[in-house]
Amino acid sequence: MLFLVRHGRPLQVRGVAAEHWELDPAGFDDVWALRDRLPAGAAWYSSPEPKAQQTAQLLTDGDVGVVDALREHRRGEAWVEDFHATVERAFAEPTVPAYDGWEPLEECRARVTKAVAGILSAHAGEDAVLIGHGTAWTVLVSELTGTPPDLARWRDLGLPDLITVDA
Repeated sequence: MLFLVRHGRPLQVRGVAAEHWELDPAGFDDVWALRDRLPAGAAWYSSPEPKAQQTAQLLTDGDVGVVDALREHRRGEAWVEDFHATVERAFAEPTVPAYDGWEPLEECRARVTKAVAGILSAHAGEDAVLIGHGTAWTVLVSELTGTPPDLARWRDLGLPDLITVDA
């Protein structure tokens, strides 16, 4: 089974790219609440982003591999006022940047899918827990299940949240 954990609530800082944000300590209890829903003895991996690595540290005392390709859809430095509509544009046209400086969503999908395929291959028959991000997990689940990206689920994802996929 594949357990995809979306990181806990970050401290949002204007002028600092989201990929550098850290967790908000006020949300630690929400992260800890997920511990009992994750399997003992699983293989653990995290995005390199601080909010993801800090989420992993709160969820397990074991080793967590850091995989650069598990990072979120790259969105550059700019603060985007209409963030949700812009991300939805990325889903609608995944081969082009939805905003100046953003990675095309198709590149995120290919990068994350390749990394997860390698992880699943290395841990065949084992559970895997991956700590990462909402948009990356949405395109990954779409790829793994052969279904369109679930934008309603993406919009409803909590901080943190858990998606399970029978991989």
